[in-house]
Formats: sequence, C-alpha cells, structure tokens
Amino acid sequence: MRLIFSTTCAVLWALATVPAKAGPDTQAHMHDAPAFSAGEPGDAQKSSRVIQVTMQEHDGKMLFVPDRIEVEKGEQIKFMLHNIGELEHEFVLADTEENLEHAEMMMKNPEMRHVDPNARRVAPKQTDEIVWKFTKAGEFEFACLIPGHRDAGMFGVVEVK
Repeated sequence: MRLIFSTTCAVLWALATVPAKAGPDTQAHMHDAPAFSAGEPGDAQKSSRVIQVTMQEHDGKMLFVPDRIEVEKGEQIKFMLHNIGELEHEFVLADTEENLEHAEMMMKNPEMRHVDPNARRVAPKQTDEIVWKFTKAGEFEFACLIPGHRDAGMFGVVEVK
C-alpha cells in the first residue's frame, strides 16, 4: 500500500497502533499502513456534515439505515453510529474489494477487533462516531465484517461525486 498521510494522519496512525483490548480473549487488529481507499481520517476540529447511521437486526436481516449515502469529493462527514440492535456491530469504511478480503480474514479470526480510523465496533444500545474526509470520487462501502453480518445484509454504499 502507498503511505499517504498528513501530520494529522501520522498522529492518528501512531495512536491507532496501540492495541486496544475489549476483553481477555479479544484480538486487536490494525491495517498494515495508514492509506485508505475511501479517503482519510477527518479533523474533528473542523466543521462536518453529520450523518446519523443506525445498526440493527430486523426480521432475520442485519442492516444499516440509511444504506446509501451521497457526499461530495472533499467533504468531511461525521458518522454518528447508533447500534439499536441486540448484537455488536461494526462500521468499516473501505472499497468493496477490501471489505470482502477483510471479511474472509475475520472468518478465520472471529475475535478480531478493529482499532482503525475507518472502523468502529459498537456494542448493543451504544453510540460511537467516525469523522472522515472523502478525498476520492467513486463508490465505497461501509459494512459490518463480524462473521455472518455482511452476508445477512449489513452493508451500504457511499457515493462520492
């Protein structure tokens, strides 16, 4: 992967490489480099458009609401992630190919937890956030990569114009 980062990304990268453990049997996971297909971590001190995203289980499906988001290239978004379900869920922002590869890795390591700027695991009835700047045009994906969740419909699209 190419290493592309500003001072802000370098600081976030340094902080993110410290493994965070949620429990005694939990494995922390960190991507190999601070390059992201969908853009770069945003600056929480700068204004952002806020997009509320709920994570939930409903009628045998797992889903995000909304499951399609449109943004402008260069726009910074604060994703407010609300898990209103009964299970843990993730929000991983990347391109589809990366998420599918990562989902395979998660199948082999189901206890893996993300400590990446583009990913959050949210406990049931809890809220978290990601501030993200979309620096590239194209179609990107957000998905829950906990084994079985993406297959149950838990993914969405971000179209960057």
